[in-house]
Formats: sequence, structure tokens, C-alpha cells
Amino acid sequence: MSIARTPDCAWDEEQIAQLAKALAHPARLKILHLLARTPGCIGGEIVQAVGLAQSTVSEHLRILKTAGVIEGQIDPPRVCYALAPGALTPLAAMIAALAAVPTAPGHCITLPPN
Repeated sequence: MSIARTPDCAWDEEQIAQLAKALAHPARLKILHLLARTPGCIGGEIVQAVGLAQSTVSEHLRILKTAGVIEGQIDPPRVCYALAPGALTPLAAMIAALAAVPTAPGHCITLPPN
């Protein structure tokens, strides 16, 4: 059985890939978990909670911010970070759609080349 790619995909594959890349590191997941359970805006506490060097945490924050997963707000003398509302909704919708597809054990799907 083959499944052809359809141009009317329900999600933006590039956007989903960027979100997935941003989430694909344990330290970034730890940062997101910290932001999710900490109301308001946190900044310097992230370095202590993650247990990595400031420069490493800054790079992880930059990646998450570039992907739109978090927002940063300057509150001198620091930058505060918070989860971006709805940022992960497209990824969650895609995962829910894929999880809802029934598959038979041992069933193989062959995709045609692009």
C-alpha cells in the first residue's frame, strides 16, 4: 500500500520541523518545564535550575526564542523569559492527528519518492 503526499497537508511541515528541532535537547526541555511551572517571568534562575554554564543556557534560550517557543522581555538588568502562548499548538495538533491514525500491527506503508 502506498500513500501519496498531498499538498493540502493540515500542518506546515517546515514549522513543525523547526519546533521539533528546538525541542530536541534535554536542556531545552528542562528549560521549558521550568517555564511551564513558574508563573510570570523568570531570568537568571534558569541557569541555576538547568545547571549549565550561562553561555550554554543563553544559546539554548536563543534557539527556543528563534523557534518562537519562548518570549524574552528586557527587564533591566535582566531578560525575563516565558512560554509563548500557543507556540506548540501546531506540533501538538500534528502529533494528535498522527496518534489518531489506526494502524494494524506489522502493517507497512511505503511513501513514494519526492
